[in-house]
Amino acid sequence: MKRIKIILGIISGLTLIFFTTGLFVKETNYTTIVEVNKPLENVFETFNQIEDIKNWIPEVKTVNVITKSLGKTGSIYKIVIDANDQEITMTQKIVAYVPNEKVTVFYDAENMLKTNDYIFEEKNGVSKITLNSTCRSDSYIMACTFPYFKGTFKAQDQSYLNNFKSYIE
Repeated sequence: MKRIKIILGIISGLTLIFFTTGLFVKETNYTTIVEVNKPLENVFETFNQIEDIKNWIPEVKTVNVITKSLGKTGSIYKIVIDANDQEITMTQKIVAYVPNEKVTVFYDAENMLKTNDYIFEEKNGVSKITLNSTCRSDSYIMACTFPYFKGTFKAQDQSYLNNFKSYIE
């Protein structure tokens, strides 16, 4: 009986910690960086060809234009991803677009609201892409999980940037 009380106490404590996480951590932030041995203009143009995204994000099945705005800011796309044999549909909106400097993209992917802020810089013919990501959720329980998966999110985004580097070089 004493063991059961101890086990229940531990489970209760872990549950309390998990649900308290959502009260204190409202969003999860991280940064990833890649350097590409190509001129900035080439890197920026290739990176922003939405139809080529499948070449560095292998999970992407389809990309459809919902709204295409002049200057790209405000453009909205519907992207279908194959995540472990499960299709996830997400909406991508270009929030900011400054040629050869910056692209900010907002994703709404079934309770995951993510903002990716890509900063482009060039030094000595090497282009650097810095990705500042913010993840949050409208679902309280989902928001509680994000801090525990920060490393996974960061590793996934880093692999996509590395795939882009391989694709363009």
